[in-house]
Amino acid sequence: MGGFAVAKVAGVAAPEGFAGEAALALCAEYTDAALMNHSVRSYFFGAAYADARGLVFDRELLFVSALLHDFGLVAAFDSHRLPFEEAGGHVARVFGAGLGWPVGRRDRACEVIVRHMREDVAAEVDVESHLLQVGTSADVSGLGLSGFGGEFTAELMARYPREGFGAVFLELVRDQGARKPECSAAAWVAGGAAERIAANPLEQV
Repeated sequence: MGGFAVAKVAGVAAPEGFAGEAALALCAEYTDAALMNHSVRSYFFGAAYADARGLVFDRELLFVSALLHDFGLVAAFDSHRLPFEEAGGHVARVFGAGLGWPVGRRDRACEVIVRHMREDVAAEVDVESHLLQVGTSADVSGLGLSGFGGEFTAELMARYPREGFGAVFLELVRDQGARKPECSAAAWVAGGAAERIAANPLEQV
């Protein structure tokens, strides 16, 4: 699977090994540049946050979960009933089964993806879910950006540019909310998603 390697960003490492390469290859096959780069950035924001605080976490699990967390927004995996994060969690379970992961590890990947759209999870309760929440919140809404070094953020944006991500993502979650009005995406849109995305400093980069 050469050609899908992810480099370090300002000293923050991605995991080595087949699982990460396979997740990256699948993401490249099924998502556009905006969603794929967002997924990679979400991992790096979460991993950088953990490294800066000395949090011990499963780097492979976080990477795979970050790469697959928006697969429920992709037409091939969009569910007409389930919230997109739950659909994405099921994709991660099937993906993990293909890798030969035990049931417990597949469950964890699903849980991390589902929880990223739920109430905040403390690091001491579920560190990988906390880190995916941190990473996605920073990239989508700019939440907590001041806690990341300017060099790190600049290098991350240069390596994995936004490619119009804000507008692409807003359109996708609005569609989810319109078709599934009880889902978390609908509540997020109603709660001011457009304003938060527009106010994200990363949208100006």
